[in-house]
This record gives sequence, structure tokens and C-alpha cells, in this order.
Amino acid sequence: MRKIIVEPYNPKWKEEFNKAKCFYENLLENINIKVEHVGSTSVEGLWAKPILDIDIIVENKEDSKKSIELLESVGYKHIGNLGIEGREMLKYDPNNPKITWMEHHLYVCMKDSENLINHLLLRNHLRNNKQSVVLYSQLKRKLADKYTNDIDSYIEGKTELITSILKSEGMESEELDRIKNINSK
Repeated sequence: MRKIIVEPYNPKWKEEFNKAKCFYENLLENINIKVEHVGSTSVEGLWAKPILDIDIIVENKEDSKKSIELLESVGYKHIGNLGIEGREMLKYDPNNPKITWMEHHLYVCMKDSENLINHLLLRNHLRNNKQSVVLYSQLKRKLADKYTNDIDSYIEGKTELITSILKSEGMESEELDRIKNINSK
């Protein structure tokens, strides 16, 4: 099991995301996409595991399929939706010479999918609420110390704060329950 490490915000994360974004926009230039930096590395001042979370947003299933095929052509492996509708996960080989940016998680997401809305609501809330950034950073550091080698407990430990933020942003209880279920696996 890999050790959980959270670090203070690093401006390099934005630069690394921009490298990835340019790559994806060039690779997928014939598909109507939007590339979003989500997750903790996208929020200035927030402590995070130094792993980018990147959502490639597509309009429809056909664009999703084409995007996945093109990403596979440069060495990504399609993992599937892992039980989360509207989101497809792709993994990369860190030794792939075409991938020159830092470690990352890559998802192809349908626009308006619940998972995408979750990512954007949380990111935007944190970008606009410095007190939430402080609370979330403190929680992440505490959980990383407590669950050094237990990513499932680390994720589950963040769920209450995440869902309270999403609730404050207007997310419905049905959607919040699904997030709780996903994070308690």
C-alpha cells in the first residue's frame, strides 16, 4: 500500500495541469471538449496529495467514445466507470514518454453528469471560501497522519466535510447519499 502524503499548495501544480491541458486539447482537437483542473491541487492554498485530478468534459457518448479511443492511442488504459455513471477513468504508464507532466488521475466526463457537478461545485466553493480551505487542509493533514497507508479510510474521513460543503452549494440529499456510498467503499 502506498503512503498517503499531503503537501502545502504548490504553484507547480497549475503549470503541470496547463501542460496536460495543451496535450489533451491538441490530441482531441476535433472533438468538442473542455479540460478542467479539479480536485485539491486546483485550489490555491489547499494542502493536497501531489496528484492532479483532470476532467475532460464531453457533450455526448459518441464524443466520450472517440476521446477514450484517442487517449488509448497515446498509451492510456481505459478502466471503465468504476460504478460512477457519466465518468470514465483512464490510467497511464508513468514511463510513457508522451506524458511529460506529473502524476494524475484522468476522467472523461459527460457534461452535466453528477460526478462532474460534484467536482466543480467543490472546487469552486473552495476557491471562493478561504475558511473552507483552512478547515479542509487541516482535516486532510490529520487524516493523512492517522491513516498513513489506508486510502479508503482517508477518503471516507473527508466525506462528511465534502458533503457539508456540497449541501451548502445546493446539492440534493439524494446526490449526497450517493457520494457517501461511493466514498465508503
